[in-house]
Amino acid sequence: MAESSLLIGIDVGTTKVCALVADTEETPSGVTALRILGVGLAPSQGMRKGVVVDVDQASRSIAEAVDKAQRAAGYEIGAAFVSLAGAHVSSVNSRGVVGISGGYGIDQDDIDRALDNAQAIAIPHGREVLHIIPRGFIVDGQEGIRQPLGMHGFRLEVEAHIITAATASVQNLTKCVEAAGVQVEAYVLNPLASAEVVLTDTEKEMGVVVVDIGGGTSDMAIYIDGNVWHTTVLAVGGAHLTSDIAHGLRLPADIAEQVKIQHGHAFASDVPLSDSFTVQPFGEDQPSTVSRFDLASIIEARVEEIFGLILQEIKRTGYDGLLPAGVVLTGGTSQLPGIRKVASSVLNLPCRVAAPQGLQGLVDKLTGPAYSTSVGLLHWANRESQVASRTTGNKKKRGRTINIEKGLDFFKRLLP
Repeated sequence: MAESSLLIGIDVGTTKVCALVADTEETPSGVTALRILGVGLAPSQGMRKGVVVDVDQASRSIAEAVDKAQRAAGYEIGAAFVSLAGAHVSSVNSRGVVGISGGYGIDQDDIDRALDNAQAIAIPHGREVLHIIPRGFIVDGQEGIRQPLGMHGFRLEVEAHIITAATASVQNLTKCVEAAGVQVEAYVLNPLASAEVVLTDTEKEMGVVVVDIGGGTSDMAIYIDGNVWHTTVLAVGGAHLTSDIAHGLRLPADIAEQVKIQHGHAFASDVPLSDSFTVQPFGEDQPSTVSRFDLASIIEARVEEIFGLILQEIKRTGYDGLLPAGVVLTGGTSQLPGIRKVASSVLNLPCRVAAPQGLQGLVDKLTGPAYSTSVGLLHWANRESQVASRTTGNKKKRGRTINIEKGLDFFKRLLP
């Protein structure tokens, strides 16, 4: 297998780094599925709230995950799609318009020109464009067009969702990835990668919010009419729950994390008052008994706050009445028992928790919601490679087509 046909993703999170190597294969039913060839997991060091705070530590974590994935797959990783998050990410919607000439119909160059025009907005100094995602096209005033390629018209408009990130944060992460011997093929915003694997086409059409609650950030994307309408990253996540538990129960951070995973619950009313467990607090000689209800109360307060911020963001966009499919939760913190109830109660929307599905190969470690972004990067890489091959094919085909009559007519008009 050629290395260029491999799909490679590196999810650099606040709590873990996950490097994946995969290829595609057709199932007996004719559906293309991902076959995982290599998995590399490493604890994330040098990252806080989705951004690099220590280049050396982050580089070592990425290098460890990449090395494990290379050994498992038997392939050397040269370039990869890399996840990106952090509160420095912001988004805006813009519109671009171009005129269409010639008798070929709208081609990829026309679409690219329209997107370039949409990108001609005042981007603040120190920021760079991460994604330009078409929300919809208008051809000669006709709205609701998903794919204008090949259509005839004289005026093409595009509504685009533009996501930008702080240049310094992007460059710091690039430096860490390259220090691990890997080139960055492209950056993908966390919720967009997660949406690739946890959302259904029906949900995207109806209107849905995907919320990826990781260790350091909660990343959300709103999909309406099949496209991304809004994205944002909130600098709160599972690490804040751990911090609350550590302060509330006076525990070291690593013990608080274990307590959260083993005994945590986000909906205190569902926890029997008789449930308890023992821990060793700071300054105590003997382990002390803690009520699980008290722990759940600490967690529930922070989880309600997280969803309160998400609700505030949804209302700020004005799309709160356009989301009949509700909320899809994913990410490591979404595994917390009771979190779905809290989300549904605060947001007043239907809610489900989702994880990657339909994988082949080395999938034992990738079945939980914590790996949605990691697997989503592979889906994103696969889609990008298909788009690139189609675009190249169209350009080659167009390059061979010469309309001599139109050329002669053009030169006749130039003659006196």
